[in-house]
Amino acid sequence: MAGFATCQCFHSALHGPVLTILIWVQAIRLAQDRLEQNVELAMSETLDPKTFGTLIRDDVPHDSFKEKARHWFETLRDKICASYEAIEDEAVANNSPVLRDKTEAGRFVRTAWNRSEDPDSALQGSGVMSVMRGRVFEKVGVNVSTVWGEFSPEFRKNMPGADVDPRFFATGISLVAHPCNPHVSAAHFNTRMIITSNGWFGGGGDITPMFPDSAEAQEDAAAFHETFRKACEPHNPTYYEKFKAWCDEYFFLHHRGEPRGLGGIFYDHFNSGDTEKDFAFTKDVGLAFYEAYPRAVRARMMQPWTEAEREAQLIRRGRYVEFNLIHDRGTVFGLKTGGNTEAILMSMPPEVKWP
Repeated sequence: MAGFATCQCFHSALHGPVLTILIWVQAIRLAQDRLEQNVELAMSETLDPKTFGTLIRDDVPHDSFKEKARHWFETLRDKICASYEAIEDEAVANNSPVLRDKTEAGRFVRTAWNRSEDPDSALQGSGVMSVMRGRVFEKVGVNVSTVWGEFSPEFRKNMPGADVDPRFFATGISLVAHPCNPHVSAAHFNTRMIITSNGWFGGGGDITPMFPDSAEAQEDAAAFHETFRKACEPHNPTYYEKFKAWCDEYFFLHHRGEPRGLGGIFYDHFNSGDTEKDFAFTKDVGLAFYEAYPRAVRARMMQPWTEAEREAQLIRRGRYVEFNLIHDRGTVFGLKTGGNTEAILMSMPPEVKWP
C-alpha cells in the first residue's frame, strides 16, 4: 500500500509539467501550420506568372535589364524602319525597276497587340508588328515584343532554368525582308533576351541571296560578313568565327542537304557572366545589321531583272518557308508560348512557288 501511494503521488507530481509540455507542443504545431500556410500563400503570389514581367531578383542579374532591353529593341526598330523608308524614297527618286504596279514608296504600317488585356490569356505582355510593302521591299516586317508567362510542362524541359522555375520573360526584335528585285538578297535578323531562373541573350543576322553562286551575291555576302566581324572583334576575337559557324550549322536545310543562304552570325544561350557586356554585344550586333543590310540593298536595287529571274526568286523563297516551318526555334517558341500568330508568321514571303 505504501508503494502504491508513493507511485500515485509520483504520477500526480508529473501530471502538471506533462500537461504543460503537451499544450506547448500543440501550440508549436499550430504555429507551424499557420507559418506553412503563410509561406504557401506568399510563394503563390511570388510565383504568379503574371507578376514575372516586373520581378527583380538579386541572384538573376538579367532581371534588372528587362526595361533597358525592351527600350533598346524598340529604339532599334525605329532606326531600322526609318532607314528602310529612306531606301524606298531613293528608289522612287532614282526611278528603280518596279515589280508590276509597285511604283510608290512604301511606308510601315504598325499593328499593336496586347495579351495583358485578355483576362483569359496565360501570356502577359504586348508587341507591335511593323510591316511595309513598297517599291523595293515586296514585304518587310520588323516586330518587337515583350511577353512573360509560364512554360507548359511539355515545353519547359527544353528551356534552361525552366525545370527550377517554369516562368519566363522574353523581349526582342525580329526582322525578315523579302525584296521585289531578285538581285537584292533577302535577310533575317533578331536579337532577344530570355529569362527563366537564369537569363541569356541570343540572336544574329543572315543574308539569303536568290542566286547564291553569283559573283554579285558572293560580294554582297562578303561585305555583310565583314561588318559582323568588325562588330564582334572588340568584344572577343573568337566570337565571329564561333558564331559564323553556328549560323552555318543552324540555318541548314537538312531535308535538302543545303544551307538556306550565305550565312552571317547566330548565337544563343549567351551568358558570359557579365550581363552588361553581353547586352552591349547584343546591341552592337543589332547596329551591325542596321549598317550591313541597307548597303546590300542599295548595291543591287537599280539592277533590272527578267521574268525567268523572278521565277527563280519565287522558287528560292520556298527554302525560307521550309526552314521557318520545320526548323526555326523562334517560330516554335512563339507558337508554343501563345504568342501572336500573325506576328510569328510575319516572316513568310508574300509570294512563293515550288517547282
